[in-house]
Amino acid sequence: MSKNTDTIWHGATITRSHRERLNAHHSLVLWFTGLSGSGKSTLAHAVEEKLYQLNCRTFVLDGDNVRQGLCADLGFSMQDRSENIRRISEGAKLLVESGVIAMTAFISPFRADRQRARNIFPHGDFIEIFCEASLDVCEQRDVKGLYQRARSGEVKEFTGISSPYERPTNPELTVRTGEWPLKDCVALVIEYLKQRNILEARSKV
Repeated sequence: MSKNTDTIWHGATITRSHRERLNAHHSLVLWFTGLSGSGKSTLAHAVEEKLYQLNCRTFVLDGDNVRQGLCADLGFSMQDRSENIRRISEGAKLLVESGVIAMTAFISPFRADRQRARNIFPHGDFIEIFCEASLDVCEQRDVKGLYQRARSGEVKEFTGISSPYERPTNPELTVRTGEWPLKDCVALVIEYLKQRNILEARSKV
């Protein structure tokens, strides 16, 4: 998408670093990706609960919720899915600038779209988390009946059935959400953030 040449970026006097220091932790985006039913939303919200207990400022952008508002005008064609991810990545970037630990829970099936999302963030601020679960497990968890409807042809271009899911080739984290208890998946993400010193405030503004 081309830039609007009639607008000028306005620099604020209060910066991301100021907000991070006030919040007492770094900000970044945790980008949860995986098949429908792999546990992305469940894990993202469970991680948020743990971070809340640690006094962190957080927000989860959830796929179904976003499609009821910000992206309500989009369908599920490849073009609309790409636009959906573009909007989400820009929204997540604003949250990161606000000093928040942003989490996105979207299938985001195409590597190119995830790479474009990564490219708009400073190096190290985009953490791709692959929620790994087999198609069989995802279908067993399918409370919406979407997989069955996709297999019958009722739902078109459904990821994993009639549309591809391109696995991350080098994610920062792979979480075996199809096999591990939720508490172990949460612990892995929190431990990663601690190792990266994300839960500590910047020393300078």
